[in-house]
Amino acid sequence: MSKTVEQWLGEYAHSHQHPVNRALHTVCVPAILFAIVALLWSSRIAGVRTAYLLMILVAPFYLRLGTRAAIVMAAQLGACILVLHLWPAGIALRPAALGLFVLAWIGQFVGHSIEGRRPKFVQDLTFLLIGPLWVVLK
Repeated sequence: MSKTVEQWLGEYAHSHQHPVNRALHTVCVPAILFAIVALLWSSRIAGVRTAYLLMILVAPFYLRLGTRAAIVMAAQLGACILVLHLWPAGIALRPAALGLFVLAWIGQFVGHSIEGRRPKFVQDLTFLLIGPLWVVLK
């Protein structure tokens, strides 16, 4: 039996109690999500953007969690796509996305250092998919 969205979010929240850690995650998790989509944006497989393929691959997970989870993730991914379509031509996307990715992960680990708890994804990689939901639904 798989966990409900409430169970996933509850477990994730347990490791994110300190206000500084929560604040860092509120900023860093969406930044990491955007950075991943941005890093995959310019590559293609069989003519399809790799970012879209990744979205298609994770969609069933969010759909199993329910309509609300699927809508929240679709909105976040839609926002990423919108930003990418509006991305200034004078700013190289890949280096900016890579820098953002690294800085956001540093922020995550600083937050967990303050919290005094290991990141949940160390226990189960599925928590990497839960973080973006938690930021919106916490």
